[in-house]
Amino acid sequence: MPATLRRIILQVMTFPVLLAAVAPTNGMAATTATQAEAAAPGGFGILFWLLAILAGVALSVIIERLLYYHRVQIDSAQFLAGVRNVLKRDNVIEAISICDATPGPVSRLVKAAILNRDAGRERIQESIEEVGWVEVPRLEANLPLLATFAQIGPLVGLLGTLVGIGGTFRRLQTGPGFAAPAELFAGVWQALYTAGLGIAIAAVCYAAYNYLVARVNAVVLDMERASTEAMKMVVQGSEAATGKPSVTP
Repeated sequence: MPATLRRIILQVMTFPVLLAAVAPTNGMAATTATQAEAAAPGGFGILFWLLAILAGVALSVIIERLLYYHRVQIDSAQFLAGVRNVLKRDNVIEAISICDATPGPVSRLVKAAILNRDAGRERIQESIEEVGWVEVPRLEANLPLLATFAQIGPLVGLLGTLVGIGGTFRRLQTGPGFAAPAELFAGVWQALYTAGLGIAIAAVCYAAYNYLVARVNAVVLDMERASTEAMKMVVQGSEAATGKPSVTP
């Protein structure tokens, strides 16, 4: 009986000690959960969303340029053959109508040559060059924007990385001497997300820029070929109509 009584008294005395040991742990867990919840809304950071905006603008530029080049790039050989056949019948109005109905800078070059067919070889060449000065900037529109995004994307990503890591150290400095893993990982994830998105933007913009520049060069090459053919076609038609070589006034 005395041994049983001693065990009961011992259990009663150790119960408050167990409660005291468990209470700080629960309090620490609650504090950690609260800190994690407070760290979670930090999310990706403002620089990540700035990069997301840049990515959206870059994607819209790429799609717009692809659609534009698809619309203006035509089969110049077939187009010139059709105009040549019409001009052989001395049907200038129909030739101009064909140029108006055909999109792209090639048709506008040929139209300028036809409209100045009676002004002499030099004036025809000048009119073709004037159209080229107008059309080439249209082809190159928004391409410098892609080149700029390809250059500044990694820089903004690096800045976001520095901000994320700096936020992690700031939490360690201003905290109670320790930090929960969730608090540390919030800054690390922000750093990784911004760096990754910046590099992805740079890669896509750089590849798209090179591809679109190649498309521009292809259209410009078609313009050069068409201008040469248009010059020959118009001058020969003018000489055939007047019965004498075309001279510069």
